[in-house]
Amino acid sequence: MVYSGDPVLAEDLLFKPEHSLIEQSLHSKMGATTTNGDGFGIGWYGEGSTPAIFKSVDPAWNDRNLRELTSQVRTPLLFAHVRASTGTEVQRSNCHPFRHDGWLWMHNGVLNGFHDLRRELVFAVDPSLYPEIEGSTDSEVLFFLALTFGLEEDPVEGVAKAVGFVEERAERRGIPNAVQATMATTNGESVWCFRYSTQHQSRSLFHSTALTRLRELHPEVEMLQRLGVDTRFVVSEPLRDLPGAWREVPESSVGIIQPGADEIRTFEPQRPAVML
Repeated sequence: MVYSGDPVLAEDLLFKPEHSLIEQSLHSKMGATTTNGDGFGIGWYGEGSTPAIFKSVDPAWNDRNLRELTSQVRTPLLFAHVRASTGTEVQRSNCHPFRHDGWLWMHNGVLNGFHDLRRELVFAVDPSLYPEIEGSTDSEVLFFLALTFGLEEDPVEGVAKAVGFVEERAERRGIPNAVQATMATTNGESVWCFRYSTQHQSRSLFHSTALTRLRELHPEVEMLQRLGVDTRFVVSEPLRDLPGAWREVPESSVGIIQPGADEIRTFEPQRPAVML
């Protein structure tokens, strides 16, 4: 889940919606797995330029520290993730979001054949970035590949080149359907959300509609009156069953939440000009 808008208590975002992320960790309706209990993480921006993160291998619904923390943290930008392992170890360093300087990253999906591809993908990471890789998951490696290919300068191009690189290496080894991904990254000011899979059958991703319109449609929902007009949510599953509240992010696209007008663009992987 991504939240961007006026500062709000993290508790209001994670626990209070009727189909909250905590509820989804137990009873996901649209995810690849119904129960996502292999850890969780949140990342948020506060006083400094570097975001804070809190992660645990406990199930999100059973972590009292998460409830305590979120009742006091107020933030304008929150990343939150509940994990179901796709084969890598259940450990804190494999929980999302991942961080590099002022950037956060989440990935819901899988790089097929990662066990066989892992060595050459990791070796393609820029040597200056390699020491920051803490875990063993494909999601973290994909983040550092995107950083290697220029995510900090142009997030769309950096991710496009990282995905293209993974697909090219998988093709060499005869691995089909290499990438299944919904991804989100932020520098603390703008947010980029991607929906893409090699098969063009990506996992679900939704964004909220304009808050002014939602207030007109649902004046009975008190929380909508308290949120600022620039509020945006991006979620794997809708947090509330409100007609007109959610729009599906199109297949093979990237949504950009930014100062001024938001954008949705077509997303296409790029093969890097010089293969490593």
